[in-house]
Amino acid sequence: MTKKTPTTAQVTRRRLLTTVGAGAVLAVSPFRINLLQAQEATIKVGFPVPLTGPYGTEAQDQVRAAEVAIAEFNEGGGLNGRKAELLVRDDKLNPGEAATRTLELIEKEKVNFIVGSLSAAVQLAVNNVTKERQIIFNSISQSDTINEASDFSKYTFHEALNPHLTAGAVGRYAFPKFGKKVAFLTADYAYGHEMVRGFQEAGKAFGVETLVDIRHPLGTTDFSALLPRIQALKPDILCISNFGRDQQIALKQATDFGMKKSMKIIVPIMLYTGRIAAGPQAFEGVIGGTSYYWGIEDKIASAKAFNDRFRKMHGGKVPSDYGALGYGGVKTLLMGARAAGSLEADKVIAAIEALKYDYYKGPQYYRGCDHQSVQSVLIIESKANPAKGDADVFSVLETEAPNDANLRSCAALGHKA
Repeated sequence: MTKKTPTTAQVTRRRLLTTVGAGAVLAVSPFRINLLQAQEATIKVGFPVPLTGPYGTEAQDQVRAAEVAIAEFNEGGGLNGRKAELLVRDDKLNPGEAATRTLELIEKEKVNFIVGSLSAAVQLAVNNVTKERQIIFNSISQSDTINEASDFSKYTFHEALNPHLTAGAVGRYAFPKFGKKVAFLTADYAYGHEMVRGFQEAGKAFGVETLVDIRHPLGTTDFSALLPRIQALKPDILCISNFGRDQQIALKQATDFGMKKSMKIIVPIMLYTGRIAAGPQAFEGVIGGTSYYWGIEDKIASAKAFNDRFRKMHGGKVPSDYGALGYGGVKTLLMGARAAGSLEADKVIAAIEALKYDYYKGPQYYRGCDHQSVQSVLIIESKANPAKGDADVFSVLETEAPNDANLRSCAALGHKA
């Protein structure tokens, strides 16, 4: 029998079938599927905040504002089509719980970024976990320590104000106007301690004298044994350096004791949520600082855009000060990733360091040595009679412009030049 030699057409057809078969195998191979899944996977942002506990109201508003940042990023096309999602966890205002939840987010959920925290101590616990695992963390709570070389890493960013900047701004406004003799009522943990230090540092330029620094535990509900001690010293200024419910209760009781008649009461951070909860009487005449107040929308276009989107997504409400930090903290990381065109940590870090941004309150940027967001501080006073509805609770008395000269120096923080 004569052996037939395949024709060119037959060879071509055979090769084509072989090639197609190989392509079909590749198309359904686990490697190919995993590659496609990786390309299409969502960008996960872990968000540990104290949903329960004394700061729960502020934390819940941070979640709402973070959801706005996620929605805007996704509607803008994400990162080359990849969308983002927010994974919220309750850290219960406890450093150990926060570390556990953060570790779960990294190891089980495989998050790309961590944003959150609403306590000086809690954010340090989160930061310890993230820097060990080389995950970018953007803190949205006040702390001086997180910027110091001993706690900082290249993966650490700090979108919030810090106590040195906040208390300094309020002090520079208040001390020349209201007097040099100052009494402090202070929450006895890192937040309170750092705020007092910030006031005292700013006060050196004005010859301020500290009459007393009375400290109280977190969650105090009765200040009646402490306030008469302050009254007896007859200070020009009473500085109440606490937060959340503690601030509301302290201001209400100071008002009940008639202390506003003989001294000016100031706070480093005056909370929108606290003012809404406690009402106008407790906060009347009190001066404080804030990173954000929705009322600046009349002058700042980015604030108007953010407020409008928040209203649309959350039943007509306006965002709070700490809520806005949730928005900014998430948005800067996502926009850094988009600018880098990647989720690779070093590329995203470099892109965030280069950002000159105005997302919701005016110009901001991250300082190179410690990744502190350099930004404005608003000096506000509580209104007795809101003119534009229930949310119109503060007057902006002054805005201290972004200036890294108002921060502790890089050298003071322990960073090498």
